[in-house]
Amino acid sequence: MTTSITKVVFPVAGMGTRFLPATKAIPKEMLPVADQPLIQYAVQEALEAGITEFIFVTTPANQQILGAHFNANAELEATLAERGKVAELKIVTETALGVDQVKFCHQDQPLGLGHAVWCAREFVADGPFAVILPDDLIMARPGCLKQMVDAHAKLGGNIVAVEDVALDMTHRYGILDVDHDDGKVVSAKGLVEKPSPEEAPSTLSIIGRYILDGQVFDHLDRKLAGVGGEIQLTDAISATIANVPFHGLRFEGARFDCGSMNGFVEANVVFGLARSADPDALKARLKVHL
Repeated sequence: MTTSITKVVFPVAGMGTRFLPATKAIPKEMLPVADQPLIQYAVQEALEAGITEFIFVTTPANQQILGAHFNANAELEATLAERGKVAELKIVTETALGVDQVKFCHQDQPLGLGHAVWCAREFVADGPFAVILPDDLIMARPGCLKQMVDAHAKLGGNIVAVEDVALDMTHRYGILDVDHDDGKVVSAKGLVEKPSPEEAPSTLSIIGRYILDGQVFDHLDRKLAGVGGEIQLTDAISATIANVPFHGLRFEGARFDCGSMNGFVEANVVFGLARSADPDALKARLKVHL
């Protein structure tokens, strides 16, 4: 089975309240990890996976900032070229996406991840399509989404990236009800959104990467509230299991939860060392403060 995945949805309409006041005037996805913003890592991961269309579900205010980041900046490029800053010019030009590649739609109310994906329906309803949550920053080669696209070419259906979490953390994630597990690919017969440890069918959690069949919109169109009173994407996936195969992929790589302060700081250290021109000197400086 071979199916081309060309579209990705980025749900980026959140207020980023855990990072106030840094996010008072900019979207949290523009917070930098090392030398580039979270959203840039997400877009690069999608590009590596063969994605050609990028749909941002955001707010009007955040659209201006995100749009400016991914648009060409002729004035900046001209200044860098005039000053002979070849490396910097390359970085700036590689950041830009074509105007026909980028689409924006707005989520006017914070009604949950399922609602955010529903807001992008006019661009992706024919499916299949990918969803990336930039808060989940993943260091992997090849990238996590590329691994998922390769798996989807063989398996089809709905595929999510998964990793095991501590039992007392299941209430924070969508948890798979496992049918078969070969150590890398998991076949699931169901999933539960944010179950208590006592009710969790496993400790295998969904993290912020999805490849979804268009049939999820059959459920999302109903706008049914789930856990927390929100429209849950996991409920839509569950509703399609009878008709659409559902698998979890244990990706190869390291995930950083940049929606939390500790995860964000950890990511800055790890990515900073990886992207530094002199990582040994940076390590030495870090040790001074630890």
